[in-house]
Amino acid sequence: MGQNGTANGDGAATNPAPRQKLEKVVIRFAGDSGDGMQLTGDRFTSEAALFGNDLATQPNYPAEIRAPQGTLPGVSSFQIQIADYDILTAGDRPDVLVAMNPAALKANVSDLPHGGLIIANSDEFTKRNLAKVGYSANPLETDELSDYVVQAVPMTTLTLGAVESIGATKKDGQRAKNMFALGLLSWMYGRELEHSESFIREKFSRKPDIAEANVLALKAGWYFGETTEAFATTYEVSPAKLKTGEYRQISGNTALAYGLVSAGHLSDIQVVLGTYPITPASDILHELSKHKNFNVLTFQAEDEIAGIGAAIGASYGGALGVTSTSGPGISLKSEAIGLAVMTELPLIVIDVQRGGPSTGLPTKTEQADLLQALFGRNGESPVAVLAPRSPSDCFDIAMEAARIAVHYHTPVMILSDGAIANGSEPWRIPDVTSYEPIRHTFAKTGEPFAPYARDPETLARQFAIPGTPGLEHRIGGLEAANGSGNISYEPKNHDLMVRLRQEKVAGIKVPDLEVDDPSGEAELLMLGWGSSYGPIGEACRRARRKGIKVAQAHLRNLNPFPANVGEVLAKYSTVVLPEMNLGQLALLLRGKYLVDIQSVTKVEGMAFLADEVEGIIDAALDGTLGEKELEKAKFARLAAATIEDPAAVADDATGVGANA
Repeated sequence: MGQNGTANGDGAATNPAPRQKLEKVVIRFAGDSGDGMQLTGDRFTSEAALFGNDLATQPNYPAEIRAPQGTLPGVSSFQIQIADYDILTAGDRPDVLVAMNPAALKANVSDLPHGGLIIANSDEFTKRNLAKVGYSANPLETDELSDYVVQAVPMTTLTLGAVESIGATKKDGQRAKNMFALGLLSWMYGRELEHSESFIREKFSRKPDIAEANVLALKAGWYFGETTEAFATTYEVSPAKLKTGEYRQISGNTALAYGLVSAGHLSDIQVVLGTYPITPASDILHELSKHKNFNVLTFQAEDEIAGIGAAIGASYGGALGVTSTSGPGISLKSEAIGLAVMTELPLIVIDVQRGGPSTGLPTKTEQADLLQALFGRNGESPVAVLAPRSPSDCFDIAMEAARIAVHYHTPVMILSDGAIANGSEPWRIPDVTSYEPIRHTFAKTGEPFAPYARDPETLARQFAIPGTPGLEHRIGGLEAANGSGNISYEPKNHDLMVRLRQEKVAGIKVPDLEVDDPSGEAELLMLGWGSSYGPIGEACRRARRKGIKVAQAHLRNLNPFPANVGEVLAKYSTVVLPEMNLGQLALLLRGKYLVDIQSVTKVEGMAFLADEVEGIIDAALDGTLGEKELEKAKFARLAAATIEDPAAVADDATGVGANA
């Protein structure tokens, strides 16, 4: 099968490539949205997980549902970092780029470091495909890629040859070329094909011909690598030394779903998800719908408002109501969230943040919904707000959100984001029986009852399930008298109820903010929330290896803040807060604690890179951080004053790009 090599009778290579040991590698698969890059990346991830590597992944989806084939807007990619030690991100830049067509190459090659490996499907580098993305000549045949190691592999031709024996159609053969790429990369990094073959046969069990074509393509990729002399070296990344336990690969959305299922089990009440599909939150619905046997009910409503209405109704009836969405859906649900605040119901609202405003960047990530979560409703309408820091952390965040919602009878908002939701990492499966039960206390017939009688410790109101004999009551969106729940327009009562609702949320007990400061002598604190945890953590590791003293802290509780936040902020002479917005958390912390937070902002639809944060640390220490933020504003003004491409303005006017 190889171009330049042969195999002996048992399939072993006559000239086996020497194996080089690596601590880590970052691989990016890129192609058209129909090329199966997400599936290919996911399968390679599963192989790495089974092998025992630590890993982190980050898919990148096109915003267009059906972008024209072979064009830049239609490029889909999947990046994975595997390592023999614990890692925090999917990597800044790929060491290996698998490009299935010219568009994939052009969209991603600038991220590749000098000396990086490009494996390109040369069959797709036709004149027509090259012209679509502005290549005047084939870059695989010129010196344009001279800074990289380039391997041009005719993947489509080799795949069609592999499936010819079973009479597969040309269309089915071409669709299997992603499995050829998977087989080749599996050979390069010493991964067996057994599990991927089993996955393929199970996935296409109702279409055995398709399954066989994909398996043949997978093996063809493996044997091409094994028999060709083009690849001089193969690589080995050893298993990571992780804590003892049972692990599985998990994405943020799946972890949220599992956390909700577990919360329902611990509280012994039904979980009801009322939702409307929206990118990037839809997978929560897809996953929860598989778990009806755990007393989970999922309802796909006709719109966002109906979705939260169903969740509120479920909570009113004694279940744990949940609704999931993204920023645009939060806008539509805002009035109903206010109703849940007024009626003081346990409700979980999941916002998987994406680029905005409006439809914005539906497949990209952002952290710009924080102020909306806190204040985006009419009147004083407080809710608890939590934010996971990584995909696996979503499980514990969902459990904590359920505990707060039920214990304090309040809506709780979870602010995930696209990077966390779609990313994945190893998750050490916990023993759910080790968690404290979540007790939803209901009033019973014959006991004293008033719908707004309050627990003296939590200020949670009494809760009676509608229809309980003798506990009939009125409750709704109009202001109620404290205690009795009767409709009240009394000014002092309204003032009292507003303050009680606020005090209830402010009094929620949350863990103290933990600070990672190994030296104990750092003057610089890097503070973050959400998906900035990994890049900040990796950048701090790198800085410390260079002898720089830097501390890191990460906020998971955003309302209320941990009680020691003010004390932590006051301890450090410089506090820097990178955010994927224009400084929303920095604004809140400055106002509440009167501390000079240095805000660093990025709104590109992409998460921070560890390289970027490392540069932020250096700038904070040499006093140039504020200048760089001013340069960003200057860049924006220059871009507004010209009809040219903003990227060109960066090179043209100041040399300062959006990442400055």
